[in-house]
Amino acid sequence: MDSKFKRRLKLILSLFPRFFLILVLLFSLFIYLWSFVDLNSTFCHPAEKNLSPTLLQSELQYKNGPLSKTEQNNLELTILIWTWPFGERFPLDTCEKLYGISGCHLTADRRLYERADAVIIHYQDVMYSKKELPWAPRPPNQWWIWFNLEPPSLTKNMDMLDNLFNLTMTYRYDSDIVRPYGWLEVLKEPQDFIIPKKSKLVAWAISNWKPNSRRVKYYEELKKHIPIDIFGKTYLPLQWDDFMSTISVYKFYLSFENSIHVDYITEKLWNNALLSGAVPIVSGPPRENYERFLPKDSFIHINDFPSAKEMAVYLLELDANNEKYQRYFQWRSRFRVRREIGWDNHYCKACRWLHQVPAYKIIPSVAKWFSSQDYPAQ
Repeated sequence: MDSKFKRRLKLILSLFPRFFLILVLLFSLFIYLWSFVDLNSTFCHPAEKNLSPTLLQSELQYKNGPLSKTEQNNLELTILIWTWPFGERFPLDTCEKLYGISGCHLTADRRLYERADAVIIHYQDVMYSKKELPWAPRPPNQWWIWFNLEPPSLTKNMDMLDNLFNLTMTYRYDSDIVRPYGWLEVLKEPQDFIIPKKSKLVAWAISNWKPNSRRVKYYEELKKHIPIDIFGKTYLPLQWDDFMSTISVYKFYLSFENSIHVDYITEKLWNNALLSGAVPIVSGPPRENYERFLPKDSFIHINDFPSAKEMAVYLLELDANNEKYQRYFQWRSRFRVRREIGWDNHYCKACRWLHQVPAYKIIPSVAKWFSSQDYPAQ
């Protein structure tokens, strides 16, 4: 054994304890970090379970859940409801009782304006006159929250809002406070879903019938090729209490939005189709927008087909092939449809968000933000 080889071997042996020590330290660090991971957490990112969609469900689930002890700042916040939304009154003492959100004092008493931590303004009630907004100067550090669940096409006079509001609360996912029409809860463990018994093909309930609208024109073309039962004021009668039991016997439901906007996916999908156990046929924003909120195999988009006739052929194919039809329900073993209702829910969730002490800011232009990234008018 030559001297050069001996020197190298001696050097390697001298370094071995250091490498071993580093390895032990890295392993200890890994064990320490792993101890903070809750494998059974409801808020586990869907991507960690190789689920689709990969982003929004767990985030919405977290944002809509009760505050953890570490998030609460132990202060009671006074939230002033500037107008009863659409004139609908609701109980003001439900935040903790129903939603597990403490430290929230909801009030509609405008005399408390100077003391309120936040003022939530339901924009549809005030949008035709700036005089309907608070008249007194805003106290320091008071939040003005712009609350709107309607799309840009039904929202007027937004230019009068420049530099007035601090936070947005809408159905849009890029809002400060996200209030979607529905969302999916990630299940801790897979569960069986029983598909309701089906005896009919396609249903649609519509209250705002406009013959020249995009959705009515598509329906008129589709019904030439397949039977469609339509419910509404001048069509088949349908009471709200009977809605889900009636729609559940249909294989498909037309979840056609009345206008096309980013993230504008309403109860027409979440309630009318998914909670009723029907496969939604959607017309609204592009498929990729729906896939931010839903698994891609949970719905059928009208843009998946060049024409209504080809859509009809596919629906008849699914009707004849039960195994293929049932694939549209496979996602339900991993997710549960959630649709939170009640105006008090929205206001309590706003209070929850404020308890996380967000950085104070001013929105230069609500109009520019709300109309940005939107789709061309159709």
